[in-house]
Amino acid sequence: MLAGAAVTAAALLPLAACSRPPAATSATSALPSPPPAIERTTMGLFTTKDDVQIYFKDWGPKDGPVVTLSHGWPLNADSWESQAYHLAANGFRVIAHDRRGHGRSSQPWDGNDMDHYADDLAQLIEHLDLKDITMFGFSTGGGEVARYIGRHGTKRVKKAGLVSAVPPLMVKTEANPGGLPIDVFDGIRAGLLANRSQLFKDIPSGPFFGYNRPGAKPSQGVIDAWWLQGMMGGHKNTYDSIKAFSETDFTEDLKKFDVPTVIIHGDDDQIVPIDAAARASAKLVKGSQLIVYAGAPHGITDTHKDKLNADMLAFAKA
Repeated sequence: MLAGAAVTAAALLPLAACSRPPAATSATSALPSPPPAIERTTMGLFTTKDDVQIYFKDWGPKDGPVVTLSHGWPLNADSWESQAYHLAANGFRVIAHDRRGHGRSSQPWDGNDMDHYADDLAQLIEHLDLKDITMFGFSTGGGEVARYIGRHGTKRVKKAGLVSAVPPLMVKTEANPGGLPIDVFDGIRAGLLANRSQLFKDIPSGPFFGYNRPGAKPSQGVIDAWWLQGMMGGHKNTYDSIKAFSETDFTEDLKKFDVPTVIIHGDDDQIVPIDAAARASAKLVKGSQLIVYAGAPHGITDTHKDKLNADMLAFAKA
């Protein structure tokens, strides 16, 4: 068989030689023509002032009204894809980035805190010169949005939306008796160090999407996507981020909201309980609209995506 293969290969060599294009006569003629100029791509990278590369998606018409999407822990921009596609298909320019240390962004050892997250978002907004933004944040991303407004104001922001969001404060303290005990977050940290791959299977298989509730119908595809996004993040970054989303107090940030704000939350959220989160935030943000999804879990971007898509679009268009 080896001899036969050698004969066949030898027989094909002349044909291959005949099929080759003629050699270039000069270095100039060997160079390909430059591609046409592209004003905007559907994704990109930019570098922050502290030399961190941030990956972002830029979907929809360039001149459409702008929506930004800030994702949850330990996920990335892909977790918003249903909403991003729906909004872009309805004429919005949608910007969704991977937070530092998550997804396709670089993994700095330091700076994994809400101030840096908010400043990274501010630099991305300035880099793209975005204005009149409708700014949505899911879970940890809701904290990012709150801290952005707290630190950078609403000069470029038209509206804000908090979806299953962590503000005003997740951890239980004397001033926040409805929060979760610190032991909960210590347990997540311990699980991350012990076997983060297993942790990133257990969370979406159970409370994140409410798959631990009687009668729930888990989707293996949704679970696998969550696991993959989590594993794309940096180990140190996702570890540090637990403190960032659980112990940052956004009370004063929420008091600075001066744009129309919608707060959307499931009342069976086992990750970010609604009373200490959405209902408390609604009291702090003047004139905000609270929309409660009855029986809904934390991960409503997937479990209730059609309803959420409709609500986000209606709010952005109003």
